[in-house]
Amino acid sequence: MPVSKSTKKFEKNKLKDVLKRRKDHAKIKQKVQMSAKRKERRARDNAPADALDGEGSTKPKSKDVGENPIGEMSMDQFFQGGFQLPELNKSTKTKTGKRKRTPVEEKRDESSGEDGSAAESESGDDMEAHKEQLAALAEKDPEFYKYLKDNDAELLDFAEDADLAEIDALSASEDEATPRKKQKSAKDAKIESEEGTDNEVTKKLVEKWKTSMEKTSSLRAMKEVVLAFRSAAHINEDTGKKYKYTISNPDVYHQLLVTALDLVPKVLQHHLPVRESAGGKIRIPTDSKKFRTLTPLLKSHAVSVHHLLENLSDASTLRKTLESLQELLPYILSFKKVVREVSRTVASVWADNSNTEVTRLTAFLVLRRLVVIGDSGIKEAVLKEVYQGLVKGSRNTSVHTLQGINLMKNTASELWGIDPNVGYTTGFAFIRQLAVHLRSSITNKTKDSYKTVYNWQYVHSLDFWSRVVSAHCESLREAESGKPSPLRPLIYPVVQVTIGAMRLIPTAQYFPLRFQLVRSLLRISSATSTYIPLAPALIEVLNSAEMKKPPKPSTLKALDFTTSIRASKTYLRTRTYQDGVGEEMVELLSEFFVLWAKNIAFPELALPVIVMLKRYVKTMSKRTGGNKNAKLNSLIALLVQKLEANSKWAEEKRVKVDFAPNDRAGVEGFLKDVEWEKTPLGAYVSGQRKLRAQKAKLLEEARKMEDRKRKEAEKAEINGGADEEEGSQSEEEGEDEEEMEMEVEGEGMDGDDSEEEDDE
Repeated sequence: MPVSKSTKKFEKNKLKDVLKRRKDHAKIKQKVQMSAKRKERRARDNAPADALDGEGSTKPKSKDVGENPIGEMSMDQFFQGGFQLPELNKSTKTKTGKRKRTPVEEKRDESSGEDGSAAESESGDDMEAHKEQLAALAEKDPEFYKYLKDNDAELLDFAEDADLAEIDALSASEDEATPRKKQKSAKDAKIESEEGTDNEVTKKLVEKWKTSMEKTSSLRAMKEVVLAFRSAAHINEDTGKKYKYTISNPDVYHQLLVTALDLVPKVLQHHLPVRESAGGKIRIPTDSKKFRTLTPLLKSHAVSVHHLLENLSDASTLRKTLESLQELLPYILSFKKVVREVSRTVASVWADNSNTEVTRLTAFLVLRRLVVIGDSGIKEAVLKEVYQGLVKGSRNTSVHTLQGINLMKNTASELWGIDPNVGYTTGFAFIRQLAVHLRSSITNKTKDSYKTVYNWQYVHSLDFWSRVVSAHCESLREAESGKPSPLRPLIYPVVQVTIGAMRLIPTAQYFPLRFQLVRSLLRISSATSTYIPLAPALIEVLNSAEMKKPPKPSTLKALDFTTSIRASKTYLRTRTYQDGVGEEMVELLSEFFVLWAKNIAFPELALPVIVMLKRYVKTMSKRTGGNKNAKLNSLIALLVQKLEANSKWAEEKRVKVDFAPNDRAGVEGFLKDVEWEKTPLGAYVSGQRKLRAQKAKLLEEARKMEDRKRKEAEKAEINGGADEEEGSQSEEEGEDEEEMEMEVEGEGMDGDDSEEEDDE
């Protein structure tokens, strides 16, 4: 059907203004309506009670009492309007027309119905009139109605949006005003007296809600459970807010929590089923009227669960709350602010080392679910919260917390591969931040500038990014998919920043930090088949003054390089520290060369290192004042022997090839079918790994035994007699002295800055 000229002219010149006026008019209607409701509620709450009227009250009484007598009205109600004047005597009665009822009166009448549901009590004639006008427009001018539907659907859906806004306001005001009470029949009063007071939650009431939700998936019961659950979530707070229900029995509180956390997601799944595709995309009928009606309830329940999560300490309850929250996630994705707050709280639970491992893994599953089903904005927000939680949780590193920190790094690295494009964006920003810190430490020659880099948080951050690129840029995985990972460009900046941090302060005190970063780079090189020149950084350690000068005898405990980034000054120039550094250096050199043991260029790669290691052993053995540490020299000599054997083996295999050096496929396929453990160097490294694993296991068992004995001693001290208490106190003093000595050594790690500068 052709469009008339007048219609086109109207669309061109006046349509935008008309739409804007209609929107403004609709908004004004909505504001007036909400204002009238608030005034009515305020007037009802401020109305004086009968018991407060004094004996000498001169309140007029009338036989003909109307619906709202003037004598019983407050001033706000009087000036608000919407009341009926009492009938006067016929002699003084003036002739007036029939007064129209205001929307407030009509809503009051509707709210006194039997159903009393929120949707019916809040519907008004203005919304009905608006719908009728739209229906008439569709019949009278279908072309214009179709144009509005295509270009301004928000105007057509205004009626439903206004209802939602009213429900939101009602939900928000529920904290401030008590719910409206209806007149109860005798039967209702009898039932209520059996179940408890009007607002008190009892076991029978919770059981009634639970039965309705289980058998019929009742939305009405779910609504009451959500309101009661909100009261339970804020039960220990004294904020002055009033809630619909009160809870005083601990058993009822527990029963209500279990019912809400278990059944609310099931009822929602029954009425609003979530359909998830193979790629993680979810589909919920968000455009349905039922979802829009339940939106305020969903938001209220999500906020309550989040508030409860912030104040829980019990592991089982915390885990159950997280499991319930995971099922609620698809329904609250549209509440961006709530999702951000939830992700922040869940990330803090996941990053807290005091929580159990099962609880932290449950929190991680919630975060992973958010990254899978959320849009790019939610994914980016969750990744940022996870990284901030990781940095915050790795501040204190010890033998007790290292396992939890590794759990965080391993689980968080998985999230960056779910959406590699978003992962690359956030990862690049965080790696750039690390580079900025490193650059500021290099350019600002202040006394404490290095502390922004030489700390556990920075080291763990670099190690975390090495795990991310190693997990998602693996050569075998990329070969199977046929295309490189979007995260592969992050390898270069991670390696550059790590090498820069490694050589920021090349003193013997920070050899443990250098070894930590070398292990991170070895992980990247092993997974991604990227060559990283690590041999020079390790040879620098061997050529330092710490390793060339003869060591001093010492009875210090061996330094644990897995939980240290800085050596105390009491360790410097001691045989204990020198032996530990030598073992770490030989281990890392062997781990570096075993990555390229099957490479066709291994003989050329190993030759310079073999020459330098031989020269070191020869010089230290012959020099009069040099280092004659036989243990270190034997370790280095054994490594040289294995490197030479592997070089000879590779040369023998290389003689038999029939391709030129420029044949890329032939070079990459050289010794591809040979397992690395079957090479001379690989067999040596494999054996060394088994020995170190056994040693670490024994040390861990010894540490657990010491912790167990300490706990038993503390328990015996509490339960023992006076004599036993005195003996345990003396033992405790001895332990405290040992701890004080260790603390003094730790303070030596911080040292004087002047002495550090001298070392540098």
